[in-house]
Amino acid sequence: MATEIERKFQVNDLTIINTLPGERLTQGYLSHDKNATVRVRTTGDTAWLTIKGKTVGATRSEFEYPIPVADARQMLTELCGAGVIDKTRYRLPQGDLCWEIDVFHGDNDGLIVAEIELPSEATAFDRPAWLGEEVTGDSRYYNSALSTTPYKSWP
Repeated sequence: MATEIERKFQVNDLTIINTLPGERLTQGYLSHDKNATVRVRTTGDTAWLTIKGKTVGATRSEFEYPIPVADARQMLTELCGAGVIDKTRYRLPQGDLCWEIDVFHGDNDGLIVAEIELPSEATAFDRPAWLGEEVTGDSRYYNSALSTTPYKSWP
């Protein structure tokens, strides 16, 4: 079974990415259902369709499939509406794990989130000094939520 176990944090110190290469990602949502979100994502000349189940704790089902980039771009334009997410992702390995630091643009400009995928919810990991508050359980930080209620609209 395809499972994603992920913890999310705010980022207090962005200098950590100064020497890292970034990858621009564009993604939109075909379904915002709380039990199954469906996302289309592009980066460069690659694209994926991803289905994610309901999050319980830090765990949810995740299924991801490569799709033609032309199809993905058409879906983003025609089916995803105005809530398309634009962000730059930076990857920072930490032992066998890897931090993914997302710097958001557009309507989510100013939001910076670090995520770490874990083999189990009980997996211990070092918390770097640049990490801020954990937001794993805060649904406002889900990308699907940011596509409908962007960071710039938060009180």
